[in-house]
Amino acid sequence: MSDTPPDLAAAVRAALNAIPDPSTGRGLIDAGRVTGVAASKNGRVGFALELSGAAPTDADEKLRRQAETVAKTVAGVAHVTAVLTAHESAPARRPPPPAAPQPAPAPAAPATPKPARIVIAVASAKGGVGKSTVAVNLAAAAARRGLRVGLLDADIFGPSMPTMLGTVGIKPTLNDKKKMRPPVAHGLVSMSIGYLVDPDKAVVWRGPMVMSALLQLLSDTDWGDLDILFIDTPPGTGEVQLTLAQRLPLDGAVIVSTPQEVALADVRRGVALFEKTSVPILGLIENMAWFEQQDGSRAYIFGQGGAERCAGEMQVPFLGALPLMPALREAGDAGAPPATGQAAQAFDLLADALLDAVSAAPGKPAPKIIFE
Repeated sequence: MSDTPPDLAAAVRAALNAIPDPSTGRGLIDAGRVTGVAASKNGRVGFALELSGAAPTDADEKLRRQAETVAKTVAGVAHVTAVLTAHESAPARRPPPPAAPQPAPAPAAPATPKPARIVIAVASAKGGVGKSTVAVNLAAAAARRGLRVGLLDADIFGPSMPTMLGTVGIKPTLNDKKKMRPPVAHGLVSMSIGYLVDPDKAVVWRGPMVMSALLQLLSDTDWGDLDILFIDTPPGTGEVQLTLAQRLPLDGAVIVSTPQEVALADVRRGVALFEKTSVPILGLIENMAWFEQQDGSRAYIFGQGGAERCAGEMQVPFLGALPLMPALREAGDAGAPPATGQAAQAFDLLADALLDAVSAAPGKPAPKIIFE
């Protein structure tokens, strides 16, 4: 699936190999510190920089910025994204094979215990498409199915779960093992950085602090005996998504998009990220697919059927389409996911389709649900 120009990827690798690894003195490529170098036809470059230890340090972040800066100097490079990653209990580093381009590193053995029998990432790669609304209501619908459900808000900079679940101001208590007991609302447990910081103050943290906070939310929470954990990921295809894919055995990812091409371009990148990290794509959901007018006709405000066509082109399941529903927006603002009515029925159908996709045998397509 890669459109990587080999010459550009090779040039970037050569530039990065000119940077000495502080611990060995060898170039970053030869020392195995940089992997997954990839470049697109429009000059977008990405790669992963392995941590020097089990946890990120200021020195790691400094080296990441240096590598990013050096890569930007290569002719033909328009944009660079470098992320920190780690492999637990890794053997002595070895240089990667010389062939170019190199794929992203395979997920390492998880450093964080799996918090539920099934763990699903809800992603969009694009902000403003209603991903958090879909994540909350999918989780609530799964709980209505009698499952024990948890919801992790992985958006450290813009946590929205407390507002959407009506749990603003609730602080987690500690159990006898000093683990946080997550708030319970609408039949599910949830954890968010929004429960731990002042909601009126911005979280101004660098990448290593964000990753540390995310992993603590996962490992320092007493999730209980969960059947399924939904993870509401932040927009984009950056460090949070890569860390989750490498540190947790994700059972799959659900991609949320609107029908318009601006959003679908990012969806393709999001699908590529999860495919490169061996996370199954459980399906694509088209949100804000249409608006039902007073006369019963549909206004396709963001275009018609774009996400379904995109799913077909990428050969990933299409789980269904959701219309613009004022009641759903009102419920999110009020902190009360709807349990009855049109919106609840739509998410009940989507939850059924998703659960079928999780349990489907390889090659069996997920059922297609279009809410009418």
